[in-house]
Amino acid sequence: MIQGLIHRLQLMHGRRRALVAFVAGAFGALAMPPIGFIPAMAVSLTLAVWLLDGAIGPRGRMGSALRQAFTIGWCWGFGYFLAGLWWVGAAFLVEADKFAWLMPFAVLLLPAGLAFFHAVGFALARLIWPANPARILSLAAGLGLLEFARGHLFTGFPWNALGYALGVEIHLAQILSIVGLHGLTLVAIAILAAPAALADEGRWRIGASVLAAVALLAMGGFGVLRLSGEPTAFVEGVKLRLMQPSIPQDDKFKASNRDAIMQAYVSLSERQTGPSGADLSSVTHLIWPESAFPFLVSRDADALAQIGQMLPPGVTLLTGAGRADDPLTESDKTRYFNALHVIDSSGAILGSYDKVHLVPFGEYLPWQEQLEALGLRQLTQLRGGFTPGARRRTLEIPNAPSAAVLICYEAIFPGEVIDPAQRPGWMLNVTNDAWFGVTPGPYQHLLQARSRAIEEGLPLVRVANTGISAVFDAKGREIGQLSLNQTNILDSPLPVSDAPTPYAKHRDTPFWTLLALLILLPLVASYRSRRLTGS
Repeated sequence: MIQGLIHRLQLMHGRRRALVAFVAGAFGALAMPPIGFIPAMAVSLTLAVWLLDGAIGPRGRMGSALRQAFTIGWCWGFGYFLAGLWWVGAAFLVEADKFAWLMPFAVLLLPAGLAFFHAVGFALARLIWPANPARILSLAAGLGLLEFARGHLFTGFPWNALGYALGVEIHLAQILSIVGLHGLTLVAIAILAAPAALADEGRWRIGASVLAAVALLAMGGFGVLRLSGEPTAFVEGVKLRLMQPSIPQDDKFKASNRDAIMQAYVSLSERQTGPSGADLSSVTHLIWPESAFPFLVSRDADALAQIGQMLPPGVTLLTGAGRADDPLTESDKTRYFNALHVIDSSGAILGSYDKVHLVPFGEYLPWQEQLEALGLRQLTQLRGGFTPGARRRTLEIPNAPSAAVLICYEAIFPGEVIDPAQRPGWMLNVTNDAWFGVTPGPYQHLLQARSRAIEEGLPLVRVANTGISAVFDAKGREIGQLSLNQTNILDSPLPVSDAPTPYAKHRDTPFWTLLALLILLPLVASYRSRRLTGS
């Protein structure tokens, strides 16, 4: 009965095949946070293999087979991205009178565009598709290569990369320290698609699933060993206070809320915590989230004075803020940056970091001048958009190790989170996920930030406006968390860094090595199969 069902799937064509591919892709999104149901991706990729089995042109014509594979991949990808990224539409409801009309386009067009990466990946897989279980490796190679491309082309967007299907489990995620996200994506596809071989004949019918299970157990065993070593150690003399104000996004935009927002930040920051009633004087560093002010704090002497009055001597504030550069000449325009300031207890700004990797359509418009001439604006409503920072750089922090600052979106890019010339002692991710409300978005963002800690062997401190704020050690273990929409503070020590991981040393070399093997093995299997059949 099961074999008959699989055979019918393989023979499907037209709209029925497209619908099954769409549903399979959408089901796979259940492997992503907040659900994190790993078997969903196994079912999704297994169905994808069986559907690709049926991508055969008349008289074996490759062009027709590739077109069919492309269509299957696009439908699968559209389902996956629609189910996993629908929450993006919530950002267009923050100022609904201006942007609500764009929401249907964003919710549909973003998944439709991203699905082309999977379409090409499926077509490449079909190009080296042997008639045996090695075709599972073909899917891993083709789809994994295009997932890598998705993370880099057109400024990159590796959100919900398929490797996170295994990365949701912290023991399995430890392999990130060796192969990184893109390497884990190759491994995840190969392992989770392995049950498709159960439909085959011959000795590898069971063998493929057994090998996948062994690989999964080996990954888990590596994670157990890595996490069962020395317990988390902390930097002596450093105590952080994370402030999560949970201010609605539409309120944060309004300059008229200046005084109320400042008062909320100060009152919450000074709150006493714990049975001993620890106050702000008991910490060394206070951290506020991204875009903390509806004004330029660097140009507001009263706000800086208020901050100075709030901070006890020796306490440093690290806060997200907008920053502006004065034009050098009359013909120049003022440049605005999404920044993080380091402010001491006198209210002086000691240093700043400007966000390098901006969000397209959120912080700037591609073809900015032309689209603004048509009346369009990015979601930040800043005419001209933000200007990207000059480069990734390590920021010196008084009385603490130097830090790599990741402002919001910057935390999703593996291998691009630190200055390779000056390794920091920790990573600070300030963000404002209030754009996305109570949706899967903040949970997915949190997982991606945690993954960077495991890859780099560096602790990561994440401070969000509405959550989820958290502290992770250098292996991704959670030290403390403030949940979504919780208005509170979190006091935490700062974990120490580990030695640079293999991934930190070699970056994507393991990915390219694995990819080469995944391409070579199906080609060898296909050649041997032709020799045995005499074709």
